[in-house]
Amino acid sequence: MYIPPHFREDRIDALHAAIRAAGPATVVSMTPDGLFASHAPLLLDPEPAPYGTLIGHLAKANPHVRLADAAVQTLVIFHGPNGYITPSYYPAKQEHGKVVPTWNYVAIHAYGRLEAFDDPALLLEVVTRLTDRYESPRAAPWAVSDAPPDFVAGMLRGIVGIRLPIARLEGKIKMSQNRPAADQTGVVDGLRQDGQDDMAEAVVSATGR
Repeated sequence: MYIPPHFREDRIDALHAAIRAAGPATVVSMTPDGLFASHAPLLLDPEPAPYGTLIGHLAKANPHVRLADAAVQTLVIFHGPNGYITPSYYPAKQEHGKVVPTWNYVAIHAYGRLEAFDDPALLLEVVTRLTDRYESPRAAPWAVSDAPPDFVAGMLRGIVGIRLPIARLEGKIKMSQNRPAADQTGVVDGLRQDGQDDMAEAVVSATGR
C-alpha cells in the first residue's frame, strides 16, 4: 500500500484499535486461478506479539481456504471511517482557490499465512465471541446459548474456522494531516455541519484540531 509519510501509522496499539473498530474485513488470497476474495468479521487476538492473530470463519462451501496458496501470504484489508472532502471546507479556497477535492479514509493491511480449523469447540468459541462482540451494545443481547444446542452444532458443521497469524501490519490514516492548520479546522467544522460527526472526530484524532 502506498503510504506517504503524513499518513503512515506504525503504532501497534493504534493499528489494533483501528482493526477492532472496523467492520467486516476483506480477505484476499492467491489461488491457482488467480486472486480470490472473501468478506467476514474477524476477531483480533494480541498474541503472538507484536502483531497478533486474526480469527474468524467462512462458510464450509466457500473454497477460499482450500484454494489459497500456502506459499503466498494472504492479505486482509480493514476499512475505517472514510468520506469525501470538498474544497469548500478549506479557507484556502477563498484565499487563492488552489484546492481540489480528496477522500479521507483509514485502511489497515494485515499479511500472513491463512490457516483453517474445524474443531467444534474452537468454532463454538469463535462464533460465541463474535456474537458477544456485536450483541453487547443491545439492551437485551442475544447469545449463542439462546439457541438449542443441537441446532448450534448443526450450524457449526456448515462453517470452517480461519486463523491468520499477522506477519506484517501496515496502516494508512489519511485525515487531512497534509493540510495547513486552518484547513484542518475547516474540514472538522464542515464535516460536523454536514452531519458527518464520525469523520470529524477521525480528523480531530489524526490532527489534534
